[in-house]
Amino acid sequence: MMMRFIVAVTAAALLGAGAAQADMLPSPTGPVILTISGAVSDTNADGAAALDLAMLDALPQHQSTVETPWYDGEQTFSGPLLSDLMQLVGAEGSELRVIALNDFAASLPWDDISEFNTILASRLNGEELSVRDKGPLFVIYPFHEHPELLNEVYFGRSVWQVARIEVQP
Repeated sequence: MMMRFIVAVTAAALLGAGAAQADMLPSPTGPVILTISGAVSDTNADGAAALDLAMLDALPQHQSTVETPWYDGEQTFSGPLLSDLMQLVGAEGSELRVIALNDFAASLPWDDISEFNTILASRLNGEELSVRDKGPLFVIYPFHEHPELLNEVYFGRSVWQVARIEVQP
């Protein structure tokens, strides 16, 4: 009888640990280039999700060849969709506050990531974005698919040198 009790308690503890770990992201193995906090359920660092480039690269990659005000001619940006990234961290909210390395911040309505294929680009023309060239991460809207986005509102939401995202409830 005591043995059954011990087995039951051990099984319950293991199941509970497994359920708790289901909401845990793996830890980054490289330098953290993005921290997502706020209304997220899947974390790996004190209530936030800390991600390295390899973790971002593990998500499905998308590319967008667009003309922007920041570069001459068409450029090809690639990286995960913001919607896939939000799904990875279990985010649910009304908007994203995207914050750059220099603390510049812009608010993106949740509709921007659900309605458009908005990319969090880590690469420009196949090369990793450096801090000097607006990296390590750059919010890129699909300007080529939605010409109505070619205006100051969406240019202002196209944050470069992204370091943090706060998911607002």
